[in-house]
Amino acid sequence: MILICDCGSTKAEWVLMNGENIANRFITNGFNPNFTDNLTMNNIVDEVNNTIDNQEVSDIYFYGSGCGNVANQLKIKLVLNRCFPKAKANVYPDTLAACHALFGRNAGVACILGTGSNACVYDGEKITQSIVSLGFMLGDEGSGCHIGKRIVHDYFYKIMPDDLRAKFDAKYHLDRDTLLKNVYHGEAPSRYLAKFAQFANENIDNQYIKDLVSDCFEEFVNMETWHTASVQDFAFVGSVAFAFKDILLQVLDNHHLKCSKILKNPMDGLVEYYKNL
Repeated sequence: MILICDCGSTKAEWVLMNGENIANRFITNGFNPNFTDNLTMNNIVDEVNNTIDNQEVSDIYFYGSGCGNVANQLKIKLVLNRCFPKAKANVYPDTLAACHALFGRNAGVACILGTGSNACVYDGEKITQSIVSLGFMLGDEGSGCHIGKRIVHDYFYKIMPDDLRAKFDAKYHLDRDTLLKNVYHGEAPSRYLAKFAQFANENIDNQYIKDLVSDCFEEFVNMETWHTASVQDFAFVGSVAFAFKDILLQVLDNHHLKCSKILKNPMDGLVEYYKNL
C-alpha cells in the first residue's frame, strides 16, 4: 500500500491506496517544519498510524508546506520513518503537489493560495523556477494569512467601514493584547491570522472587502514569476483561491493571464496522478 499526504500549516489530508483503490481517506491537523515542534509532528503521524490500523505501507509520498529545502525534508523523513520503519518516505514541497494535481505531466505555472501562498513553473516533470517565499511575516501574498492581516490591520486602524467594524467586533470581540499575543507568541500565528479571511468571505458582497481581496491578489500576481515564466498556462489550488475565485479570475484577466483550473485542494488530482504511474 502507498500513503499520500498533502500537508499544509492548518490541516493535512491523507489517502491510503491499495493499487488503484482508496483504502482510507482522512484529515488531521497540519504542520510545518519551519515552526512546528517535533513532538507535535510525531503525535500527528502517530494518529495517522492508528487511523489506518497499522496497515503495512511500502511507500509514502508526502507533500508539505515548508518542505522546499533539504533540511526540512530530512526532518519530516525522520518523523515518518519512526512511525513507518518499513516504508520508503518521499518528501516533496507543497508546490510539487500542486504541479502533479493541476497539470499531471503537462507544463504550467502552479499556484497555491491557502493559509500561505506559493507558485512555481513546472515543465511536466520537475519544477524549473520558484518564487522566493518569505513566509507569513514578510510574504505569503494573496494568502488567507495575508487577507487576515489586512482585515485586522484595517479594523484596529479604523480603515474598515463602520458597519463592517461593528460586524467584526460582534463576531470576534478582539482586543489588541489578544491579537499580539497570538501573533507573536502563539503556536501557529499564520493559521491564527488566516482565520480572519473567513470574515472577508462572509462579507464578500461589500465593496471594501472586494477591493481588499483584489489588492491582495494583485500583490501575488505582481511577483517575479509572472513576468519571467515562458509557460502561460496558470492554475490554482487552495481554499482561498477557490473561495474568492471570481475576484482572482478578474485580477488575472486584468493582467491578461490565462487560468485553466482552480481546485480547492490537490488530493483528488494526486490520487489520479498515482493511479496513472
